[in-house]
Amino acid sequence: MNRKNLPLLLMLFAGAVTCIVTYVMDYSVAAKLVSLFFVLLLFYVFGSILKWTLDRFEKQNEEKAELEKQNSEMSEDGEMGEAERNEPENVEIAKDA
Repeated sequence: MNRKNLPLLLMLFAGAVTCIVTYVMDYSVAAKLVSLFFVLLLFYVFGSILKWTLDRFEKQNEEKAELEKQNSEMSEDGEMGEAERNEPENVEIAKDA
């Protein structure tokens, strides 16, 4: 999934809400600009963190799917499956008397 524009869209939406709120609350122009700057900066950082987190989860899911695919291919080829690989083999241990 393309998440490239997620931080920008989140920042834009937050900036629009900030502009409307500061206009309705009758802030001065300087206060509007300062609050808009900090809101844009804050929501860009939040959006970047969100994008990074979602990309990381997607990468983990892809790795897990690839591993499951490899395991299913191995079991179809007649090799040992996951359950058989985890069982210990019967090994006799020689004790020194």
